[in-house]
Amino acid sequence: MIKTAVFCRTLSDTYLKQITQLGADSVDFGQIDLFPNDGERGYPDLDEVLSIKKKITSWGLEVNRVTLPNISAELMRGERGYEQEIENACNCLKVFSEAGFPLARQRFGADVFPDHSLKYQSVHRGGYTSRGESIAHLGGNPPIPAEEDLDTWWTKFCEVYGRLVPVAEETGIRLAIHPSDTPFPGTPMGSLGYHRITDAFPSKSVGYLYCIGTRSEEGGQPLVLNEINNYGRKGKIFECHFRNVRGGLATAAAFEETLLDDGDMNMFKVLLELDKVGFDGFLNPDHIPRIEADDPAGAIIGLSYSIGYIKALLCALYEFKG
Repeated sequence: MIKTAVFCRTLSDTYLKQITQLGADSVDFGQIDLFPNDGERGYPDLDEVLSIKKKITSWGLEVNRVTLPNISAELMRGERGYEQEIENACNCLKVFSEAGFPLARQRFGADVFPDHSLKYQSVHRGGYTSRGESIAHLGGNPPIPAEEDLDTWWTKFCEVYGRLVPVAEETGIRLAIHPSDTPFPGTPMGSLGYHRITDAFPSKSVGYLYCIGTRSEEGGQPLVLNEINNYGRKGKIFECHFRNVRGGLATAAAFEETLLDDGDMNMFKVLLELDKVGFDGFLNPDHIPRIEADDPAGAIIGLSYSIGYIKALLCALYEFKG
C-alpha cells in the first residue's frame, strides 16, 4: 500500500505530534545532521540511532529513509584521495541497517551545476511563493562540462557504489539514488545517467528515489509517466518525491515549483501510473511552497495541505480501483 512520508525537520515532540495529527505515516531523514556524531567517528553510534528510532516509533510513525554522510565534490572530481569518506559511508550504512531502516540515500558532490541558471522566488495564486529557475535569462542552454570531467565523476561514483552495494546486499538495506536537481544537460544523474547506474549495478538493492518534480523539470508529464513505467515495472522505484511544477527546461527554458494542484502535471495520472507498475512505497511532498503566515522553519500550513492532498488522491485511487 502506498503511504506518505515527510521530512524529519526536528526531533521535537511538538513536530512529531503535529505530523502524527496530520496523518503522516513515516519520516525521512534528508540529511544526517539529526543523528549525533562525536566528530571523530564520522558516523552515528548505533545506540543513539536506536534511541531516535524509538522516539519516532512511539508516535506511531515509521522511519522510511535515512541519508549517509556526504561524498564531497573534491572526491568526485578526483582532486585527491578521500578514503575516510567512503569508509564512513559504509560504516554508517551498516549502522542504519542494524537499526532496521529499510532505505538509505548517498549524496554525491558535483552532481549538479548551480551556476547554470538564474534562481528566483516565484509568486503564485494569492501570493504563495516557491523556487524558480531560468536558463533563458542567462542566454539559453549552458555549456556541458568536459567529457573528461564527467568520466572522472562516473569513475568515482563507481568506486563509492562498488563499496556500498555489497554492504547493502549483505545487510538487506536498499540504496536509493536521487536524480540530479536541477537536471541540466550533462548532469550525471539525468535520464541517461539513471539508466547507467542500474546497468552498472544490477542489484535488487539498488534503485531510485524517483523525484517526480525534478524529472518534470527536464521533460514534463510525458517523461515522468514513461520513466515511471520503465523503472517501476523493473522494481527500481523505492520512493517518490511527490511535487508539481510549471514549465520545464526543454519547453520554457525555466520552471517554477507549485502546490500539488497548481502545476502542469495531473498528479492523479501520475499516481495511477505508479499504481499500475506495482509501486507500494512512500510519497514525500518535498520542496513545499511557502504559504502566507507559514514559518519557514516549519512550513506546517503547506505541509498540512500537501499531506491532505496526497491522502485524498490515495482515497480516490482505491475508490477508482473498486
